[in-house]
Amino acid sequence: MNLIRKTYDTTEVQITSFQSTKGITEYHIFFQQTNCLEDFHTQLQHIQDVYARSVEELPGNPVAIFRRYFLSDVTNQTDELMKRERLSPYCALSIVQQAPMNGTKIALWAWLQTGVQTQVLSNGLFEARHGAYGQLLGANQCNRAANSEYQTRLIFRDYILQLTEANCTLAANCLRTWIFVQNVDVNYPGVVKARKEVFATQNLTEETHFIASTGIEGRYFDPMVFVTMDTYAVSGICPGQIRYLYAPEHLNRTYEYGVTFERGTAVTYGDRRHVFISGTASIDRYGEIVHAGDVIKQTSRMIENIEALLKEADATLNDIMQAVIYIRDTADYARVKRYIDEHHPSLPYIIVRAPVCRTGWLVEMECTAVTAKGDERFAAL
Repeated sequence: MNLIRKTYDTTEVQITSFQSTKGITEYHIFFQQTNCLEDFHTQLQHIQDVYARSVEELPGNPVAIFRRYFLSDVTNQTDELMKRERLSPYCALSIVQQAPMNGTKIALWAWLQTGVQTQVLSNGLFEARHGAYGQLLGANQCNRAANSEYQTRLIFRDYILQLTEANCTLAANCLRTWIFVQNVDVNYPGVVKARKEVFATQNLTEETHFIASTGIEGRYFDPMVFVTMDTYAVSGICPGQIRYLYAPEHLNRTYEYGVTFERGTAVTYGDRRHVFISGTASIDRYGEIVHAGDVIKQTSRMIENIEALLKEADATLNDIMQAVIYIRDTADYARVKRYIDEHHPSLPYIIVRAPVCRTGWLVEMECTAVTAKGDERFAAL
């Protein structure tokens, strides 16, 4: 992983890149504003201008396959954002209210790749295809059913149908989900119940496997939507390419406390390995919160847990290409940022406000890592 940090006027940019042995490059880029006194219109203009400039400067003519905007007030900011996004090349587009913790109104994470052919499939998923594989991305999948449980059931029902149209299944092809829950302290139990029951119908159980996931606070612009989901699946993969990560000396299996997701998933291709680490907090191998009430000690344990998960995939913290850190209490931002900058200065990350699914967890982190640990038995991504 190669990390470059740049500043364009009031916009900070973190660019990570990985070039495979086949000459294919992928990029993850964070864009953050630094001037919290500017209005949303101005901050959005800066973000999109710098985004366009940065993409033009990248070697290999990469195309975006996924963008996620983190907004401070999704209800009042989405309309203007969508008007401007219509001018950009299309990709899977996620919009969530998770306010950037530096006091600004907007941040952006973009995932780009070279050498891929992109299209919107008839099932609504965005496909980035190269060789034997089709990366299938979905964003802001939602509905207006009566409560979080029913909304989650319908989201998964519709997603399973989308995968079926692409000759895929939830169990065999879906590698990563992000589930954003309005008022997570109230609505998360409904998500957990529905997901568990849907998974049981799809042969996703504690005896088989689950899916790497983050379930966290996040609002959609429609107040009647309590749950939204972003997804990442790959067609053309086989079971031998996938490994699930547990780090049993550090963490317990999620089903032991009633939830159904994998701590991490590694996928090996002919030219690289993708490692998706789920939202990870300060937890021990018995499922208990470690360092209750101390956000800095929780941050340290959180990183330790992630490092242990990465190790199972022959990866390290230095292979992380993007990390999102979620905090519950805005007053913890300065201390968490100082800790990360002092102890992990090469980590590409942003911090946003998003309470974790268990109230005692003050901080959580998810990340994506890429390594050169490919396997020639498989095709290149």
